[in-house]
Amino acid sequence: METLLNDFSPGLFVVSTILLLALIGLMVKFAWKPILNSLEERESGIEEALAAAENARKEMQNLTADNERLAKEARTEREAMMKEARAISDKIIAEAKEDAKEVTTKLIETAQASIQQEKQAALAELKKNVAELSIGIAESVIKKELSNKADQLSLVEGILKEVELN
Repeated sequence: METLLNDFSPGLFVVSTILLLALIGLMVKFAWKPILNSLEERESGIEEALAAAENARKEMQNLTADNERLAKEARTEREAMMKEARAISDKIIAEAKEDAKEVTTKLIETAQASIQQEKQAALAELKKNVAELSIGIAESVIKKELSNKADQLSLVEGILKEVELN
């Protein structure tokens, strides 16, 4: 430390101090304002960026809410469409069953009518055959003119055995 005090020069100190003060003065006059301006610009840029980030966050929240709303509406619409499709499907199936019942009923009625006609035709044929048989028996009985009842019965039984029913 003693060497510092021995080497100390008051003139050099004053000149160094004046130069330092002049440098500080020049810095204040020419450099201080641009430095403060750049700091203020940076601060305002950061604030703007934060505001933009906040706006973007709010917009993302709005978009998310809109997406959720649209998805919910789409689900609701899909469910309504599915319900309508099921209703149409059920209606078509019911109509098909109804048509099938009607066709089946008509076929059954037609078959029953046909059976009834066949039955009537068979009965008419049977009556005709019985009538012809009766006439044939009567002719045979009359031709033979049997006086004995036992002979008549045996003749009728013999004729019945000979006749074949269709």
